[in-house]
Amino acid sequence: MEIKRASGRFHYSGNLVQRINVAGFTELPVTFRHAEVAANLPLLHRDPFDRMLIAQAQIEGLTLATDDSLIEIERYNIQTMAAR
Repeated sequence: MEIKRASGRFHYSGNLVQRINVAGFTELPVTFRHAEVAANLPLLHRDPFDRMLIAQAQIEGLTLATDDSLIEIERYNIQTMAAR
């Protein structure tokens, strides 16, 4: 989210990290297993950050909040929810 904010694609004022922590979210470290799965995903989506998020959602059984129409349940066998 900070990378998107820095590039102008996400707008939020204030301390985003603090707000996320207050909301009760927990950090999810990137593991070697996440990287391995991300590297072996079908090349339907080439953004490395998104591929890592997809891999984490698959491995951890998480729902991925996204506004990216290229990330679909049928393509990657993950649950998604609209981020907007």
